[in-house]
Amino acid sequence: MAPIRVVVADDNPVVRSGLVALLEARGEAEVVGEAGDGKHAIELAERLKPDLVLLDVRMPLVDGVTAAQVLSKLTRVLMLTYTDDPEVVRSAVRNGASGYLVHGTFTADALAAAVRDAAGGTGNPLSPAAVSALMAAVQEPRPATGGDTARTGDHARFGLSAREAEVMDLIARGLTNRAIAAELFLVEKTVKNHVNRIFSKMSVDNRATAIARWLGTAVGDR
Repeated sequence: MAPIRVVVADDNPVVRSGLVALLEARGEAEVVGEAGDGKHAIELAERLKPDLVLLDVRMPLVDGVTAAQVLSKLTRVLMLTYTDDPEVVRSAVRNGASGYLVHGTFTADALAAAVRDAAGGTGNPLSPAAVSALMAAVQEPRPATGGDTARTGDHARFGLSAREAEVMDLIARGLTNRAIAAELFLVEKTVKNHVNRIFSKMSVDNRATAIARWLGTAVGDR
């Protein structure tokens, strides 16, 4: 299997070189470019067409959250940062990030798995702080809906079946297709079919954007 082609963007050269060494030591990823700011990261992504961009939040010229909006149209984006501010997390997901990891909350093995899942579109890696930020959006007060719960409203609004809504709830909890299959006693192929239909009905093309819409944090959903 060909290694995952990655661009690493972080304005701290020590952090950046550490990530490069960690990724390449495992042999699963090839770092094809490094950037110290969001502007350069975008230029590299346009030129090199990587499978994934690992993107810090606080960088000069163009910050990571702003860059994610452009980069997510070119490739998959995994935020990798020390910033755990809830609004920053939500903004990054709204801008198309496929996952959000906070330094100090994951192991080398977890990072390798996150890179595989994000690059392959099979998962949306989220650190606990990122999960909390997205879940907090669900708990924020919403306008009255005649007694219906927020989840019932989402169910009807997106036209999902009861089973699809159940699958979407598990996606929002960060479960992979395999984990969802185990949870619901389904085969993984059936779950994948449900996910494809959910994405179509919700007009999204990745799990992070689906989660943002489901939790009411996507642009235009609030």
